[in-house]
Amino acid sequence: MEAALYGPDGFYLRPEGPAGHFRTSVHATPLFAAAVARLLCRVDEALDHPDELAFVDLGAGRGELTAGVLAALPADVAARARAYAVERAGRPPGLDPRIEWRGRPPAGVSGLLFANEWLDNVPLDVVEADPDGLARHVLVRDDGTESLGPPVDGADASWLARWWPLAPEPGLRAEIGRPRDEAWAAATGTLTRGLAVAVDYAHDRAGRPPFGTLTGFRAGRETAPVPDGTCDITAHVALDACALPGASLLTQRAALRALGVHGGRPPLSLASTDPAAYVRALTRAGEAAELTAPGGLGDFGWLSQPVGVAEGLLVDVADHEEQ
Repeated sequence: MEAALYGPDGFYLRPEGPAGHFRTSVHATPLFAAAVARLLCRVDEALDHPDELAFVDLGAGRGELTAGVLAALPADVAARARAYAVERAGRPPGLDPRIEWRGRPPAGVSGLLFANEWLDNVPLDVVEADPDGLARHVLVRDDGTESLGPPVDGADASWLARWWPLAPEPGLRAEIGRPRDEAWAAATGTLTRGLAVAVDYAHDRAGRPPFGTLTGFRAGRETAPVPDGTCDITAHVALDACALPGASLLTQRAALRALGVHGGRPPLSLASTDPAAYVRALTRAGEAAELTAPGGLGDFGWLSQPVGVAEGLLVDVADHEEQ
C-alpha cells in the first residue's frame, strides 16, 4: 500500500492528483472551504487572535482546500494567517504564493490542522481469519493476488483485541488501524495550541464491517485494490481508535450545520422579488444538501481534537446531531 500510493510510480504522485480520479467535499463545492474558514476563525478567537495563525492542510492534494480557505477568510484574519499545504507530491503550478508547500506538517504552530480524507490513505495491514479461525496477515502481489501469511501478534494483536475483535469465523476480515492512530497522534503533536480535525470515511467499534473496507478507485469508479500504482487504495478509518483524550466524534452533517451549512430551500417568494438571488440561493442549497446528505458525504466522520484550548470548540454534539 505504501509503495502503490507513495512510491516512485505511486498513485498520489501522478500529475493529475486525486481530483483526477474521485470527488471529495473540497471538490464538490466552495461551501466546504468556506465552512473550514469559519472554523479557523473560531480557533482564532479561542487563541485570542495571535499575531500568526496557522492553517495546516494535511494531505492537501493539489492545494484546493488551502486556497479556498484563504480566499474565504475575512481580511483581518487572512492578514495574520499562515497557510501550509502538506503533501508528498510536488507543488503544483499556479498555486497561491501565500501557501507554503511542505512534505511534513510544521512543528510548534498554533491554529487549525485539518486532515480531509488523509487517514484513509495512511497504509495499514489487512488480516483475515483462516479456516481454524486464527487471524493472519493478508499478503498481496502486484497483480492483486492474495494469500494468507503469518499469524497476527505483538502490538497488532493488542490493537485488534481492543479495537476490532475478530470473531473466529473463516473469511472474516479486519484492518489494523494502529499506524493511523500513530500518524494522527504525531500530527496533533505538531500543534502548540489550537484544534486538529480529521474528516474521513469512518466506522466505530460497535459497527465494524465484518469483511473490512479495503477498496480501490480509478477515474471515478470503484475498482479492485491492486497495488500497482494505477489506482487509489483506501480503507475506512476507525476514528474512535485514533481519538485522544478530549476529542469529539460527530458526523459531517452535524459539523457543517454547526458551521452554518444548511441545505434548506430558499423561500419561494424570493423567486418573484429577486429571481437571480433565488437561483443563487437554490444552487447553494443544493450544494449544501450534497455535503450533508445522509448516506453520502453527510455521514463522513469528523474527529475534533482540541490542543490546549477548551473542549467542544467545533460543536456541542448533543445540540446539533440529528436524532
